[in-house]
Amino acid sequence: MSIRMRHTKGHRNERRQHLKLKQVHAAPCPKCKSLVRPHMVCGNCGAYRGRQMIDVLAKLTKKERKKKEKELHDQESSSQPAKQLAPEKLSRK
Repeated sequence: MSIRMRHTKGHRNERRQHLKLKQVHAAPCPKCKSLVRPHMVCGNCGAYRGRQMIDVLAKLTKKERKKKEKELHDQESSSQPAKQLAPEKLSRK
């Protein structure tokens, strides 16, 4: 019978250092600006690489569909660039 070696906290922690969770990489969706993992369809709007792949609204109830449509419309309207103001319009002289 062999003698059992001691396993200190340091040895245990050195072994476990590779078990840590890695940070998830995400990029904003070009259509709705929600965070999406690379090479995945956006769960919020159903778009992939700028094209509509999944109809997200198809499986929702009427109430949920109306809420989701309003949310998507608000996101699209906020993503449009603001109008540039001319210096003539800013001066009041």
